[in-house]
Amino acid sequence: MGASMMPSGTVLVVDDDESFAELIAIKLRSRGFEVHTARNGFHGCANYFRSPSDWVVTDIQMPELDGIEMIRRIRAFNPQVKTIYMSGATDEYRAVLEHEIREFGVIVMGKPFSFDNLVEDLTRTDCDTALAATVADLPLSVCVSVAGGNVAGGKGEVSSRRSFPRGSKPIVY
Repeated sequence: MGASMMPSGTVLVVDDDESFAELIAIKLRSRGFEVHTARNGFHGCANYFRSPSDWVVTDIQMPELDGIEMIRRIRAFNPQVKTIYMSGATDEYRAVLEHEIREFGVIVMGKPFSFDNLVEDLTRTDCDTALAATVADLPLSVCVSVAGGNVAGGKGEVSSRRSFPRGSKPIVY
């Protein structure tokens, strides 16, 4: 891959599993991203406020301050923060994640997930909203996203990664 084809941008990865966060950071750096890591929501907020990033990729369940509350605090500073939530327990947070998807266009990835899909989400400027499903119909074990923070059709519809025809690989669960 030539230098002009390398992704660029800054990413803050927040996960209480520090080895997992560092693994993501190493892989993203190999793809051209500038990456910082934090071990919980408090450290994630402090890191973001010191050095705002293009994206925040965060676990949801963490001690002291969870990923959802961390993002709420960051939004008070930057309402347009681009967010990817990752968790092995998405069903426990279904209602709040549905709200996050509709209102803020977040991306939700169940753990484990495909690293290639993470990179694709971080480099995509918009998503294909031609194929949409309602939030209620989507299993949250599927990575979902909303183009530009707007709900397709304005009625709680989101695009499902499972529907993307562009040769994207299925997410590994």
